[in-house]
Amino acid sequence: MLNLQLARKYSTAIFEIAQEEDKLVEYGRELADVRSGLATVPAATAFLSNPQVETKAKKELIQKLFEGELSANVYNFLMLLVDKRRIALFEAIEDSYRELSNEARGILIADVTTAAPVDEAQTSSIKAKLEKITGKQVELRLHEDKDIIGGVVVKIGDRRIDGSVAGRLESLRKELLANN
Repeated sequence: MLNLQLARKYSTAIFEIAQEEDKLVEYGRELADVRSGLATVPAATAFLSNPQVETKAKKELIQKLFEGELSANVYNFLMLLVDKRRIALFEAIEDSYRELSNEARGILIADVTTAAPVDEAQTSSIKAKLEKITGKQVELRLHEDKDIIGGVVVKIGDRRIDGSVAGRLESLRKELLANN
């Protein structure tokens, strides 16, 4: 819980800087690039998260990996995280930043689960319907789950829309059991 609170504080700080500079998207992209870059080298993530490794060595690694690749503020933010021994929270910070940025730009994230892969036309149709329902811009995160048999399950925040065959079968089962 404490780590999530710390992550939220740091993400709010970089978010406010990005907002002042009108660079929400750019900073978000840079933070996501850092995250994906570190994810491709698990040894680097382990090195940066290790409390026994000296701060100087961590800073040297950050410098080798990202100097010249990032804006000055994002680069300095990473260095600050190393100085404050908070670099291990980077994924949570990036997640929190993305949430703050999406909220500020009026974007909703919809987790869409289908039994089979969806093509571009289906994706566009789902996105358009969700944007019409919510009145906001929607970004889709597509998932596959064969257990839903068919149809689609959409989750936006704490709202869940279950249009799956498995969901309908479960509703029918409950209704039949309730009538006995």
